[in-house]
Amino acid sequence: MDLDFCIKLGMRFMNIKKIKDLVIGLGAKKAEIINVSDILFDTSFRKMCEMNSCGMYGTNWTCPPDIGEINDLIEEAKAFDLAIVYQTISKIEDSYDIEGMLEAGERQNKLALKIKREMGKIPHISSLNLGAGGCKICKTCAKLANKPCVFPDLAIPSLEAYGISVYDLAQTSGMNYINGVNTVTYFGVLLVKEGNKPANKKATAQGS
Repeated sequence: MDLDFCIKLGMRFMNIKKIKDLVIGLGAKKAEIINVSDILFDTSFRKMCEMNSCGMYGTNWTCPPDIGEINDLIEEAKAFDLAIVYQTISKIEDSYDIEGMLEAGERQNKLALKIKREMGKIPHISSLNLGAGGCKICKTCAKLANKPCVFPDLAIPSLEAYGISVYDLAQTSGMNYINGVNTVTYFGVLLVKEGNKPANKKATAQGS
């Protein structure tokens, strides 16, 4: 697919590159456009999630197992046409600077939320924003109280939940996975296609 592909917005057209510029303008250090068909999906990521090294498994509506079956999620992602891969790069004191890494992750999460809010304002565009780790909009996910997602239209699932390797995504998009000594890099991806996005059925049904 031609990366100069234009998406129809009502009575006018917006070049996909303008959405990329929007992502950078909101705070991404770098962003690149790729075809969704070039993204490598791997169902084995679900097994990695089940090992729960991040501590999020079963504690967040946007993480496994509650996010849904990985094959279904991969098919959902493949229904989109183009992807804007974006990254943030933050300085840290050293490789032991856990606090600095957490702060950098928070900046990435805030950027992902900004992007999702802005994309929601654009008519006739369906988008799916996948972030770094499980959704962290709420300090404590309603899942722990067995209640529905508080912000189903803003919740941001992780790349890994959809079977996407961040390292492979960086390689495919021609972006550096590591960006120098004493830095930490986080990735997100915005999947887009023409058409209205249906209501988030997974989120609205949870906890009922």
